[in-house]
Amino acid sequence: MRPDAPYWIAFSLLPGIGAQRLRRLTEAFRDMELAWQAPAANLVAAGLEPKIAHAAVEARRSIDVEAALARIARAGVVVHTLADPTYPARLAEIYDAPPVLYVRGELTLQDEWAVAVVGTRNVSPYGREATYRLVTDLARRNVTIVSGLARGVDGLAHRAALDAGGRTLAVFACGADVVYPPEHRRLAAEIAESGAIVSEYPVGTAPEAGNFPARNRIISGLALGTIVVEAGEKSGALITAQRALEQNRDVFAVPGGIFARTSIGTNRLIRDSAAKLILCADDVLDELQMQFVPQQVEMRQLLPENETESRLIALLSADPLHIDVLTRQSALPAAEVCSALAIMELKGLVRQVGGMQYVRGG
Repeated sequence: MRPDAPYWIAFSLLPGIGAQRLRRLTEAFRDMELAWQAPAANLVAAGLEPKIAHAAVEARRSIDVEAALARIARAGVVVHTLADPTYPARLAEIYDAPPVLYVRGELTLQDEWAVAVVGTRNVSPYGREATYRLVTDLARRNVTIVSGLARGVDGLAHRAALDAGGRTLAVFACGADVVYPPEHRRLAAEIAESGAIVSEYPVGTAPEAGNFPARNRIISGLALGTIVVEAGEKSGALITAQRALEQNRDVFAVPGGIFARTSIGTNRLIRDSAAKLILCADDVLDELQMQFVPQQVEMRQLLPENETESRLIALLSADPLHIDVLTRQSALPAAEVCSALAIMELKGLVRQVGGMQYVRGG
């Protein structure tokens, strides 16, 4: 944990200081202890509205940082801030990444190869079978499954991943120590044991309606792509799909019967070309170039990232860059860039999308 991590946590406890305002503070101050001690005028200069800044200065007097840290420890939760190297790299790429993540369980290297699976709470027998088959095949191929622990498709996705001996991450719309829905308490315990529960909300936060749409950006943000199994006309899963598209991530949909209410949303995603139609796990793995996940995990462990790779990764995103542009922008010798990119492809760090154009991989 960073020395100033307690102050990241403290700010996350203040009313009115959400993800966007906290990000402004992290960009304006070199460490968050200075921000915590700053007068209202300095907080305004950092980008907070005057009313919010003055309210924060007043409210922070009632925050006991040590007591907050003790509550987190008692709950078995670990905190990862956006400035920590342990923060999920994939999630850090999105524009509204949560500055503070509360995690119960453990995040691992394998979680960089993750796929989100979401869908309706009122899942049909067809949707159950589709979820089970897709998730089982993905989990057995070392793909981490991300979902939201909701009733229906979400819960089934977590259960199938665990039954297949795979990893799964559950993103909560409440504190990482508060299980919702309550009937998934045992499932949540299993996820924390062999995967992780993730939340941007402080320990003890109760589930509120407004938290769920915000939570969906984290589900899609942690994943390389999002699968929508079944979704009605106004399903929350469609919000997750929309957030994935905004994050420039792939969206996949399982086709359903044209008269099935639970497939209205998925069929429209396919019709409108917002999602790629999939029939099996291989369709997802092929599209995301994830056929060699086990080998890529092994390669990263054998050949840790070096300075050259770090410099190239910093230049890459989801927008393709030609090798000549990478060479020029990195100020590295062409032969070194070419060699590094070849190794990075083997490790799954980059993908070549044709014509010597590269994008960031896992």
